[in-house]
Amino acid sequence: MVKAGLVSLVLAYMLSQFYRAFLAVLAPVLRDQIGAGPGDLALSSGLWFIAFALMQLPVGAALDRFGPRRTVACLMAVGGAGGAMIFAMADAPWHLHLAMTALGIGCSPALMGPYYIFAREYPPASFGMLAGVLVGFGSLGNILGASPLVWVIEAAGWRQTLWGLAVVTLMVAGLVLACVRDPARLGAGHPQGSIGQILRLRALWFILPLFGVNYAVTAAIRGLWAAPWLEQVHGADATQIGRVTLAMGLAMVAGSFAVGPAARLAGSARRATMVFSAVMIATLLVMWRAPTLPLPAVTALLVMLGFFGSAYPLLMAHGRSFLPPHLVGRGMTFLNMMSIGGVGVMQFASRPVYAAAQGAFAPAQAFAMLWLFFLIPLTIGFLLYFLTPEAAPHD
Repeated sequence: MVKAGLVSLVLAYMLSQFYRAFLAVLAPVLRDQIGAGPGDLALSSGLWFIAFALMQLPVGAALDRFGPRRTVACLMAVGGAGGAMIFAMADAPWHLHLAMTALGIGCSPALMGPYYIFAREYPPASFGMLAGVLVGFGSLGNILGASPLVWVIEAAGWRQTLWGLAVVTLMVAGLVLACVRDPARLGAGHPQGSIGQILRLRALWFILPLFGVNYAVTAAIRGLWAAPWLEQVHGADATQIGRVTLAMGLAMVAGSFAVGPAARLAGSARRATMVFSAVMIATLLVMWRAPTLPLPAVTALLVMLGFFGSAYPLLMAHGRSFLPPHLVGRGMTFLNMMSIGGVGVMQFASRPVYAAAQGAFAPAQAFAMLWLFFLIPLTIGFLLYFLTPEAAPHD
């Protein structure tokens, strides 16, 4: 893959990260101008993740059949740019639901396209490092969806900003189409892959629970719960909340860059995942048992959670090693579906959990119950992961 092709795929993934995170910044103006309340935005955000997750199996089939170049470019152009246009014209909350669903569809191949190329054209030992670097650079889109977006909206207006994003998305899709080179097609002797063949891979059975909760915990806390925890329990103002969540976001970027060296230091992606997950569990334990720590300590906890919650590329590298060549496309998108689907489920489920706790406890204890809600499935996934064997490359 030429350098321009790699750059275009990184830009596509940056847009995917941006579109999953930018809604919170628009909350005040969307409430004032089209009457979209917190419940509407929560539904819109959840629809992005659901659409993204449901698209993973079709994306996997498309990667195997058509290749990443056309798959990423077409979906990004139609769903990504189209969703941004719908958003720019929104006059009611249901328009946002439609726009975010389209954006979720458009972004669905942005990570799996380059992962497919890495898996097909690079040695398995290099996959974790390449995957982490891609996620690290792409996660900058999450940062751009915070303070920088606020500045643009204040200067140009939110509708004009969305029209501009639609143009940028179309340009990135065109760059992918022009610059990306697909891996060589598998010969006729390779069998056709199916979801049934993936589910029959015993080595994947005990990795799937951790896939479902690892990224979901960090994404839900960073995207939904860090700000109200800081405000209601620690009395943080908007500026302090912005600084703390920015620090957590930057820690997530740094963690993505660190996974490659961590795997080499630990001796395997599996052992590095165990270390990262163990630190996550320890951090959540402290948050559960001591939710009223001073703000500097809370900031340190969220930064640790962000950094060590970035084990997704390690999990993907481990899972990829069990996939034969004809299952790479469908297999990786199936694993990604488990991860992103877990985000959607945890985001939806955490709201009634918090609402119930809020009705029964003071704010600090209500958030403690919420952290316990995240801690329990993460611990179960971590323990089951011990039953997963070390990587067994097919190459």
